[in-house]
Amino acid sequence: MTTIPEVLFVCVHNAGRSQMAAALLTHYAMGRVAVRSAGSEPAEKVNPAAAAAVAEWGLDITAEVPSKLSTEDVEASDVVITMGCGDTCPVFPGKRYLDWQLEDPAGQGIDAVRPIRDDIDRRVRGLLAELLDT
Repeated sequence: MTTIPEVLFVCVHNAGRSQMAAALLTHYAMGRVAVRSAGSEPAEKVNPAAAAAVAEWGLDITAEVPSKLSTEDVEASDVVITMGCGDTCPVFPGKRYLDWQLEDPAGQGIDAVRPIRDDIDRRVRGLLAELLDT
């Protein structure tokens, strides 16, 4: 890995799961991890329920803009975490890939998104502990 580990979160629309994960890891890592997120078919804006769920914890993702997954994003990352993007994520030797099976928050209200946020939070904390323990 590079001096500072680089993590890429990927989901289809880059509007919910990957945005929440990126915000949480950025918050907890405090500059010790480079964080990016992208989607195979990016939405026009961040999912409002996902934004509301992380806002309950003091994080603001409303200004984030969903972005298209690129080969360069994957190449630059040490760890690539997919969240339902299927086989659209390019695979490169030497990268660590994790697939987090998470419910899609698209079209759901805040009550349904909170458990998804909480699951992402647990996984992000575990990942951060692994990355900083090496």
